[in-house]
Amino acid sequence: MCQSCGCGAGSKPEVETIKVLENLLAENDRLAGHVRHHFDDHGVFAINLMSSPGAGKTSLLEATIEALAGDIRIGVVEGDLETENDADRIRRHGVPAAQITTGVACHLDARMVHDALEALPLEDLDLVFVENVGNLVCPADFDVGTHANVVLLSVTEGDDKPEKYPVIFRVADLVMITKTDLLPYLEEFDPARAEASLAKVRGDGAPMRVSRKTGDGMDAWTGWLKAQVADHRKHHPKDGKAHTHAHHAHGDHEHGHHDHERGSAA
Repeated sequence: MCQSCGCGAGSKPEVETIKVLENLLAENDRLAGHVRHHFDDHGVFAINLMSSPGAGKTSLLEATIEALAGDIRIGVVEGDLETENDADRIRRHGVPAAQITTGVACHLDARMVHDALEALPLEDLDLVFVENVGNLVCPADFDVGTHANVVLLSVTEGDDKPEKYPVIFRVADLVMITKTDLLPYLEEFDPARAEASLAKVRGDGAPMRVSRKTGDGMDAWTGWLKAQVADHRKHHPKDGKAHTHAHHAHGDHEHGHHDHERGSAA
């Protein structure tokens, strides 16, 4: 496991490990506030997209880019341990993508996203997706400076995943069941059981169901995105007066982490 979040530090004394993690998360939250402020300055709504590996994050992004072409200008930050494969897929759609290769880290953090934004033309964008590393554990603990968290649950996974990994589903503003076109072939996954599992973790509210292959659910998804972008624009209009982004966030850029209004929970 990664060495940056503490999950590989089990051999160290417990008290020391807790102190290190608390300091790490506090600094991450401080920088996440700076990143979010920078998105706001540019009138950009940002989403942290999380899931297990293979749940369909990149495929969903490709379908979203196609569906919103001409309406919403999209940029993507891609997170993977190695390769630029996913970023290359996004770029083929004419969308700017910044690749973060974490090496051993099993999640993205605010510093990684902060530095990756140098490669995106935020002044020309309305919506930025941060596609996190495929993992249902560590990404839930690290605020990356986005305005909303979206978590995917694929029908190729167990329908009890929300109860087994409650933290990431609890922090989600929206949960989506993906690859629903495979439901007729996967009797082991019961959408009703998945929704019951989610309800135990998050309370009432059904997840969206979507299939990139058939297009089912895409209208609801893109409608949600348009509503979030429009609402954000009311409070942070893209007026061309965005502040210049310094490469490092020091002293006068310490805006701190604060609560933001998020979209309706699924």
